[in-house]
Amino acid sequence: MDNLTHSLTGILLARAGLGRLAPHGTALAVTAAILPDLDIVSGARGSLCYLAHHRGFTHAFFWLPLVALAPLPLWWLWSRRRQPVGARDWAWAYLISLAATLSHLLLDALNVYGIRLLEPFSGRWLHADLVNIVDVWIWALLLLCVLGPMLARLVYSEIGARGGSGRGMAWLGLLLLGGYVGLRAELHQQATGALNTRLYGGEAPLRVLALPSAANPWSWTGLVETRSAWRVVPVDLLLPEFNPEEGRTYYKPAAGTVRQAVLATETARVFLDFSQCPLWRITPAAQPDGAVLVRISDLRFGLPDENAFTAEFLVDPSGRVLRQQFAFGTMRARRP
Repeated sequence: MDNLTHSLTGILLARAGLGRLAPHGTALAVTAAILPDLDIVSGARGSLCYLAHHRGFTHAFFWLPLVALAPLPLWWLWSRRRQPVGARDWAWAYLISLAATLSHLLLDALNVYGIRLLEPFSGRWLHADLVNIVDVWIWALLLLCVLGPMLARLVYSEIGARGGSGRGMAWLGLLLLGGYVGLRAELHQQATGALNTRLYGGEAPLRVLALPSAANPWSWTGLVETRSAWRVVPVDLLLPEFNPEEGRTYYKPAAGTVRQAVLATETARVFLDFSQCPLWRITPAAQPDGAVLVRISDLRFGLPDENAFTAEFLVDPSGRVLRQQFAFGTMRARRP
């Protein structure tokens, strides 16, 4: 999920009771709720390095107790300026950090990008595909429950009354978030069920994914893999039926030796480890003579020509890879 969602969740967790357990508990909860995304620093070594390490060990259950320790030194430096910090404060602060960091993992597991929750024992990506990476309804309900008590206190101050702590609204926000995720789970099951019961060009689906929209819980994008093609199909659960022949069809190319050459590269290894719906496209290259351009796109993140998650390879007639590259959203601009 985006950092706004993680930050607002951290605030609600603090107001629900965690923030009272230790000095500066709210600031600690918000910091811990966004902390796992510090793996973004891996992007300093390039897009491929970022793809290889993002949502890895900082998003894994095994490393969670260690990751939750990371914000505590800063918390201690800040807190000790106002009062002595005892062992009990340290214990409660660690509990706050642990709970807020766990909330980050759980939220990130809900979307289509996913996380490697089982590292170091397994590099498998887990993604529930229930909500979009940015979901406007989650924003709305979290902002309502975070800002509502603040606005109420302003009103109360004008009339000389005492405002509440916001604890009730915090619990309401967390319960609404859980209810919304439950609704999305039910609708996701309906969407995948509908996709699985159709034939596509006379072929049965080998695998289906239903991807959520950012705003409409009843609108999904179906990704269907058959023996010969990938199909991108819109699914509207408010309609009684959907046409499996609607949408776009992308046929799988006969890659042959070109495929083996591409699979031997580091770029392909990292990209295909991440990609859940890889679409291969092979076209003649402008130069050198007889070379081909291989582009692999992850269909979870858009149609091929508008897809930020695309790896590109230039392969000569002998099967030698002359160029390999991956950079978010820049392939078309860099193509010769």
